[in-house]
Amino acid sequence: MVVHPGAELYGSDRMVLETVRGFVSSGTPVVVVLPGEGPLAVALQESGADVRTMRMPVLRKAALQPAGLVRLATTLVTSAWPTLRLLRDFPRAAVYVSTLTLPSWIVLSRVMGHRTVCHVHEAERHPSTAISLALAFPLVLAHRVVVNSRYSGTVLTDVLPRLATRMKVIYNGVLPHSGGSDPAAELTQGLRVLYVGRISPRKGPDVAARAVRLMHERGEAVSLVVLGSTFPGYEWFEEQLHEEHRDLDEAGIIRFRPFSRDVGAALAQCDVVVVPSVLPEPFGNTAVEAMLASRPVVVSDCGGLPEAVMGQAGAQLVPPGDPVALAEALTHLVHDWDRWGRVAREQQPAVVERFDPRRYRREIRSAVLSG
Repeated sequence: MVVHPGAELYGSDRMVLETVRGFVSSGTPVVVVLPGEGPLAVALQESGADVRTMRMPVLRKAALQPAGLVRLATTLVTSAWPTLRLLRDFPRAAVYVSTLTLPSWIVLSRVMGHRTVCHVHEAERHPSTAISLALAFPLVLAHRVVVNSRYSGTVLTDVLPRLATRMKVIYNGVLPHSGGSDPAAELTQGLRVLYVGRISPRKGPDVAARAVRLMHERGEAVSLVVLGSTFPGYEWFEEQLHEEHRDLDEAGIIRFRPFSRDVGAALAQCDVVVVPSVLPEPFGNTAVEAMLASRPVVVSDCGGLPEAVMGQAGAQLVPPGDPVALAEALTHLVHDWDRWGRVAREQQPAVVERFDPRRYRREIRSAVLSG
């Protein structure tokens, strides 16, 4: 049984899909529980999973506010019996809980005697030690804790050292997108920059936009596509981003596009991918997808991002939240494109091997089913 707190197709959502595909391909029947319908539900059904939807208490930042805490408590109470009933219907199932945001599933699955594994995709250090401890403590009940980077593991063990004995690092498995192409031989259309991800302050799309503005003001031929949808509650940030760069949007230099499952098409039409996260990320799926597409990447030097691009000569690290440094890194590409394009193309086979989905599926199956 696989439980996940969302139904979209961003980083952790894609890993849940890959996890389920791994079980299904090995002949293991899978029931997936989601809080609602969405593109992930469709993809899971296409993969052969039995997808169920039900209310579940998901820990979000909004839950730290009084109204959010009341809603969380209400959902916790009303969902407990349906959750227990579902767990009872599958008495021999191992339960794979995706992310830290579903602690009630960890507790209830252990109460019902299930083997329980939590796959942690988060790596945020909370300023309050008490809150950090409260978030991590349910993991003590899990038989195994899977983390997607050494950095993610360190964030947890710094708060709760005893988790180290049940922790396993499994790097994400990422499949190259279809329809890929080699880097452009020449930048005949200027440098085409791509940002893929949520439209939220922590992800840094505003940093990417300001970097491109700086380059444009210096006379560089450059454009940016921002491919992503707004995280609920951050509509104000999207409006602010559009307003700040309305002139470049109208000039076709910065283009905003809603998130699409066909990320491969966007990768094929760009020269470089940026991952300008302002706060630490647990990993860097977008960076890996870019390297698999033979594209140079520029990522923030924080969290698990350096780990994701480690050893890859086609990657540059920049300080988080620094549009000037990002603009300089992108300018390096423009002025030495022959080398950067060649390096990105030559590193691709090593990236394919390191993040092979077959390796990921094998390791996840082992962690969930046997430990």
